[in-house]
Amino acid sequence: MNKLIVIPIILGIAAVLSYSMLVSDDPSESLTTPIYDSGFTYYDIEAIQTSLKEHDIFVSSPTAITDHTIGQYCTFFEKGLPRNVEYCTTTAVLDSNGNTLGNINIGGSISSPILAIANLETDTLESDKETTYAIFEAVIQTLVCDCWEEEESIGFETISEWVDTVHTFYYDSDERNIKSKINNLADTKILLEITSKDNSVLQTLIITKHV
Repeated sequence: MNKLIVIPIILGIAAVLSYSMLVSDDPSESLTTPIYDSGFTYYDIEAIQTSLKEHDIFVSSPTAITDHTIGQYCTFFEKGLPRNVEYCTTTAVLDSNGNTLGNINIGGSISSPILAIANLETDTLESDKETTYAIFEAVIQTLVCDCWEEEESIGFETISEWVDTVHTFYYDSDERNIKSKINNLADTKILLEITSKDNSVLQTLIITKHV
């Protein structure tokens, strides 16, 4: 599967796996400066690149998206309605053989982001499972915090344990589309969505700053 994955975050969710309450503001409200000026930055992709290189995973240099296709890369939803950003960057994620695994997209204002989206598409959830762990761990530990194991309220000792639990729920739900939320970890919302495709499975990790 050697292709660039560009997938809008417009997913029909048939089942929901939720471990914390998601509290959202009015989607029509604009994104404010204090939110943009806190948390992760566009430069954090360099730390993700370095971290994943140790696992023989290559992350390309970011490409800026500013035209009408920006919604395909960096749209996120609140209360069922899309929220757009003015600036977005995308990178391709490849394995050691040069096969494309997915993308990591970061978007917000030109000076600072508010969301990050990691799309991974594999034949099954069991395909390249260690690679999936490595990518999601690198993204969360870099953009949110390296504090997961210190937060007992999450209910999972590690990120990989959370991912495994979501995978199990997906199989127990007859492979229906599902999502799982982790809220209030270092002032962010973390969402993992699993979506069935014709011959593959898409896993989408979405991190947003609280708004």
